[in-house]
Amino acid sequence: MNIHTLANFLRSRGVLMILHVAIMLLSAWLIYIISVDTFENVSFYKEPKFQKQQFWICVVFMADFFIEFFLSHDKRHYLATHFIFFIVSIPYQAILYHFGWDISKDVAYLVRYMPLIRGGYAMAIVVSWFTYNKATGLFFTYLITLFSTVYFASLTFYLFEFKVNPDVKCYQDALWWAAMDVTTVGSNIEAVTGVGRVLSVLLAALGMMMFPIFTVYVTNLITERNKQAGTHNDEISLVKAYRQFVKKHPDQAQSLRDETAGHGDSGAGN
Repeated sequence: MNIHTLANFLRSRGVLMILHVAIMLLSAWLIYIISVDTFENVSFYKEPKFQKQQFWICVVFMADFFIEFFLSHDKRHYLATHFIFFIVSIPYQAILYHFGWDISKDVAYLVRYMPLIRGGYAMAIVVSWFTYNKATGLFFTYLITLFSTVYFASLTFYLFEFKVNPDVKCYQDALWWAAMDVTTVGSNIEAVTGVGRVLSVLLAALGMMMFPIFTVYVTNLITERNKQAGTHNDEISLVKAYRQFVKKHPDQAQSLRDETAGHGDSGAGN
């Protein structure tokens, strides 16, 4: 069995689909670990249990990258468009911890979220499997991305603003801040840290991006409905025109039916 035969065999067995679903599940597990560590105030950067789990999850992500590279038809194009996913799949957290390199709190929290970018890409692909057109797929992918970003932003905001910002007394306050900020309405809670201010700008920008995507989605729905309604109306008009023709010219209509039946019989005889 040569390489091309093996690649075609793996594609036919749905290996890529299985890999994307596995990456989504592993990303969900990463989100769970991050959430638990955040709410229990665990030192994320120095937690050995998390280091091991994140390391092996990143190994799976990197293995997925090489498998997809092997199965791709145009490997040069795949590298050009997917190399960023290899970069974010590297277990930086485990490498830094192994060599004992000390990094700032801001960088540590940035590093911890990097593997989830790979999970977001897998999520977009899986969503596209269950949508009937590109506009719907784009809309649902953006919705999931929006809710995920709001959740991660609220976690990060809570970690940096809690005990520093008097308005942030619990996680619910951070979640309320993120929800109000992404709608561009604004919240009565103002960020006091640099990270919080950056998140405020990013969430507002993400919220403003929602409107054109939502407009495209609604426009696409209306266009599809109009096309279906137009086709249905054309069929009704054709039936009405035929009935009127039969009423006005019954003899011609009968001759047309006889002629059509004659062609059908001759075709069956042949």
